[in-house]
Amino acid sequence: VRPPGLQATLRPYQLEGYVWMCRLAEAGFGAILADDMGLGKTVQTLALLLARAADGPALVVAPTSVCANWLAESQRFAPSLRAAVYGDSERAAQIAQAAAGDLLIVSYALLLRDAEAFAERDWATLVLDEAQALKNAATQRAKAVGTLRAGFRLALSGTPVENRLADLWSIMNLLNPGLLGSASRFGERFAAPIERQRSDAARARLRRLVAPFLLRRTKAQVLADLPPRTEIVHRVEPGPEERAFLEAARRSAVERIAAIDPADSRNAFNVLAELTRLRRAACDPRLAAPELGMVGAKVQAFEALAVELVEAQHKALVFSQFTDFLKLLGARLDAAGLKYQYLDGSTPAAARAERVAAFQRGEGDLFLISLKAGGFGLNLTAADYVVIADPWWNPAAEDQAMGRAHRIGQARPVTVYRLVTAGSIEERIVGLHHDKRELAEGLLSGQDGGAPLRADELIELLRD
Repeated sequence: VRPPGLQATLRPYQLEGYVWMCRLAEAGFGAILADDMGLGKTVQTLALLLARAADGPALVVAPTSVCANWLAESQRFAPSLRAAVYGDSERAAQIAQAAAGDLLIVSYALLLRDAEAFAERDWATLVLDEAQALKNAATQRAKAVGTLRAGFRLALSGTPVENRLADLWSIMNLLNPGLLGSASRFGERFAAPIERQRSDAARARLRRLVAPFLLRRTKAQVLADLPPRTEIVHRVEPGPEERAFLEAARRSAVERIAAIDPADSRNAFNVLAELTRLRRAACDPRLAAPELGMVGAKVQAFEALAVELVEAQHKALVFSQFTDFLKLLGARLDAAGLKYQYLDGSTPAAARAERVAAFQRGEGDLFLISLKAGGFGLNLTAADYVVIADPWWNPAAEDQAMGRAHRIGQARPVTVYRLVTAGSIEERIVGLHHDKRELAEGLLSGQDGGAPLRADELIELLRD
């Protein structure tokens, strides 16, 4: 069953995924491959692209940071495909001359810029990698993808439902237009009953509708031989001065929010802005009030943890949403004489690839990575520890980060430390993770789901 030319042996579940995609392609339907991080969505897709190579050129659309990875993986596993990254040579010719057996890889940014040229061509297969990037149907990016003509459309995403069911509608509407009705009709029939009223009947109807077009396998289901992942919430106790600072910041935020007109449509945005200030303060007081020069307990706890891990000959990935906090952590590592790699959204693609390779070769014991830049496209199995330096709203983003180390190729158990400042907003965020996970997994597994947070629920996080 394996397509000729694939330089890999597919595991049984990967072979099942490949056959499933081929079947939907022949039937003329689009598909979402929603396997967990690290289960080999790329190799399954390359198998499909080889099987369809004779039908015409293929187009892979991916985040900029992942395009080089697609080229490397295609050269490794499907060398008979003529793979190229869009923009590496004359762009107009790359589109015009694309033929059967060609695989053109383009970033979402360049697709948007040259959308008309891409829309003029017929593509045998269209692959939308990290398809959660298309969760908002109103964006120019999603609209540009909607103009593409393709014989088969495939979305790849370990998190097809990140925050609300509208995410799924947007992606599915690009793959199978009309399947879930209009956005407003979908909201009436499914999103509102499931998210607000927890309707089992509505959830069951939606699952029946999408099940033929969405395939998801978890690590627990298919990889009994994958080492276990242990998650530890490491509570960091701030000193009296820092605790007083955090409480004063919380009270100030409550006062500012109380002055907001309840009818203001920007309520949720304003509350989120206040919560973000408190999250930054919980990371380190210098991020919120640099003039005080107060060093937080978390950076001290991080340094102690880092030294302990390195002395025990472990390697760790360290994630934060805030790049200035990562730099504070890096300064502590410099002071301790520990070697590390660093990656954030401003790191050029070439430097990104080199730093990943260097870490995998053993150059550096820690890898500091911004959550947004490192949530996808990285294979860092040299690490057996993951440190989430500040809990993020959406646990799916954290899961993506953990998946950089806990994936195929990892031979050791992976331990995740989540650093949480005691008595701060971070403790309440961790408490939210249960509901957020339920929203995503409820649709995919049939369990009860949680609801997106409203402004009044966000305000509750600030209450004493």
